[in-house]
Amino acid sequence: MGFGALIIGDEILRGKRQDKHFARLIDILAARGLRLDWAQYLGDDPALITATLRRTFASEDIVFSFGGIGATPDDHTRACAARAAGVELQLHPQAEAEMRARWGAETTELRLKMGEFPRGSNIIPNAYNRVPGFSLGHHHFVPGFPVMAWPMVEWVLDKLYAHLFHARSEGEAAIIVYELPESTVTPLMIELEARYPGLKTFSLPSVGEGGERRHIELGVRGAPADVARAIAEMKSGVVSLGGAWEALPVK
Repeated sequence: MGFGALIIGDEILRGKRQDKHFARLIDILAARGLRLDWAQYLGDDPALITATLRRTFASEDIVFSFGGIGATPDDHTRACAARAAGVELQLHPQAEAEMRARWGAETTELRLKMGEFPRGSNIIPNAYNRVPGFSLGHHHFVPGFPVMAWPMVEWVLDKLYAHLFHARSEGEAAIIVYELPESTVTPLMIELEARYPGLKTFSLPSVGEGGERRHIELGVRGAPADVARAIAEMKSGVVSLGGAWEALPVK
């Protein structure tokens, strides 16, 4: 299983709102020893949302979807999730109970629309205003408002996926390399990945903006034991190529 994110809304793609979910989800996952494997931004396009969900439903990934679960004409996510799953929308009894408890006599049919989820869904409690999100399989749909969405994501993780916390043992190490271009260190990276299956190397070059000395942040990521051996080999490899390295500055 991987972790993915769908961030939905024309307001983000048109620059009316700045997305905050991507960075926050990375932090929420990292606090539990997990990592985000992919993310995708989608506009309010029902065909695109449906096609994307149909594809992600077919995977084994755990997916958090942000936005589009309200009751205005531009909120398509609930209906798209139902179409992608091949089921109908229906008013979820727990969602109805939550909203009636919130609004009482002021509960309207339009408000209850927000509790219409794909058949087979479970609710995600919303402590902020009692209008829940929903889970369908390993897909979890929350509002676009951070004050609501982030606690709901944490609830899902802690309630459903605690057995996965810190299950991925991954280490990372990097060095700052001077006097070598990426083209020169690329064969070294390929060699290390071939020697240590599952290991990933990475290269983050700096072109020397603001008077900074040109350099590459060169590193490895993978099983801790492999990382320790590979970074030592990377250091010696850089020297043998005629470069110089130093430890990554502590932030």
